[in-house]
Amino acid sequence: MLAEYTIGFWIAKVVFWISVAVIFYSYLVFPLIISLLSRGKKINNDIYKAGDSDLPNVSLLIAAFNEEEVIADKIRSIYKTSYPVSKLEVLIGSDNSTDATQRIVEKLLPEFPGLKFFQYTQRRGKANVINDLYERSLGDIIVLTDANVMLEDTTLFELVKYFKDPETGLVDTRMLNTNMHHSGISFQERAYISREVFIKQHESILWGTMMGPFGGCFAIRRALYSPVPKNFLVDDFYINMKVLEQGYKCINNLDAIVYEDISNNLKDEFKRKIRISTGNFQNLRKFSNMLWHKTKGLSFCFISHKALRWAGPFFLLLAYIANIVLSLQSEFYFYVLLLHSFLLLLPLLDILLKKVHIHFKLLRFITHFYSMNLALLIGFFNSLKNIESNVWKPTQRNQACRNSI
Repeated sequence: MLAEYTIGFWIAKVVFWISVAVIFYSYLVFPLIISLLSRGKKINNDIYKAGDSDLPNVSLLIAAFNEEEVIADKIRSIYKTSYPVSKLEVLIGSDNSTDATQRIVEKLLPEFPGLKFFQYTQRRGKANVINDLYERSLGDIIVLTDANVMLEDTTLFELVKYFKDPETGLVDTRMLNTNMHHSGISFQERAYISREVFIKQHESILWGTMMGPFGGCFAIRRALYSPVPKNFLVDDFYINMKVLEQGYKCINNLDAIVYEDISNNLKDEFKRKIRISTGNFQNLRKFSNMLWHKTKGLSFCFISHKALRWAGPFFLLLAYIANIVLSLQSEFYFYVLLLHSFLLLLPLLDILLKKVHIHFKLLRFITHFYSMNLALLIGFFNSLKNIESNVWKPTQRNQACRNSI
């Protein structure tokens, strides 16, 4: 009996430390490794120059659902860029909007050349609208962008310039967040996004294996666009992986800057992350063959940056269960369990303090981390169900137009 228990103790010890190591590896060690490997290196310098006469034609595709607050500003931000207007077309598809989106866009049609509007009378979701707009577009480069994401003067040129390299298939922007509020999770969300930008930039520099754009604004070579299945919830990652699957590079350009209000409401953001997590596991099953792909660096990035991260909640659960087993036989692991349990209770403390308008950034980071992993866990089980549609209610991010929560 003692021998059996001793074996169980050592098994629990191995499970505990492997689980802890995997979590630290994905969040801390992997970013450090690729940062060191990419030091002193740059993305391919074969680029278009400003003013080149052979700049490609660009089609911007926007799937809009009830975007009356931002759609006019979005259109103007596109046409204020330095990219030649003669080489631009903008296709907006209204996904059965019930507000003034259609009226606003139709009023602007005479003012902006190349602006086209399509009203769809049945709600089908962003990806399906984009698939339709792609079929109607003419550009050599396709830019997929959300209505609430605003562009800088040089954004389109910075997106397009790397496509002079025939190996480049997809280019992402750098998202800068606006309207930050201490009352919610906007600072924690911005920190997480900034960390992701850091990782994706080094993936781009090393092998052109960026693991997914943020989705608010990115460009793809027309010939490489793959229509997104009607039930897929995370279209940007699907499109990115299809480009990598075809042997082309996906990169991030830090100089292609766009702006978006960041989510501040933990409850709304939690729902959004559940949806994204569900889509992540859809994509993991779809592209599981790429976990051991021959393309240099691809499998390394896919496993380290995404697959292990998505499996994070399972490693957290394994670590806690193993910690309980170990605490029964070891005073050291008993105190580790107390600390472990204390960390798990901190989000509850954060919620209670928030009710009396007390906000601690560090505490909110812990809440953000655990809520993200809980969303991944729920998303995993949701992905096992039969998902027939990608239609959903977008998280409101136009925080300048409403009071912070």
